[in-house]
Amino acid sequence: MGTRTTPQAAATSTARAPIGRTDEALAELGKAVGHPVRAAIVRLLAAQESCQYGDLSDRLPLAKSTVSQHLKILREAGLVRVETDGQRVCYCIDQLGLSRLKALVAEL
Repeated sequence: MGTRTTPQAAATSTARAPIGRTDEALAELGKAVGHPVRAAIVRLLAAQESCQYGDLSDRLPLAKSTVSQHLKILREAGLVRVETDGQRVCYCIDQLGLSRLKALVAEL
């Protein structure tokens, strides 16, 4: 029969597990959606069938500059795409980035 691991032994072996790229990627994406405003932006954009033209600040109770800062963080994390058409700016969820976030969370 197999040996039983005590809770203390299990905690010790888990604590010594190396931190890999998957953990780092999850931490980066988690940090990006770790603010309620950024989570709301991701949720709003994920619910859209196409890009959201116009200013997202119209849909959020925040200053345009604040929304812009949050969008920048989400873009850098690969969760939001921005497309421009002349003066028009289109914000879209990056499906690949969102799928990656879901997969990393599912691995927990």
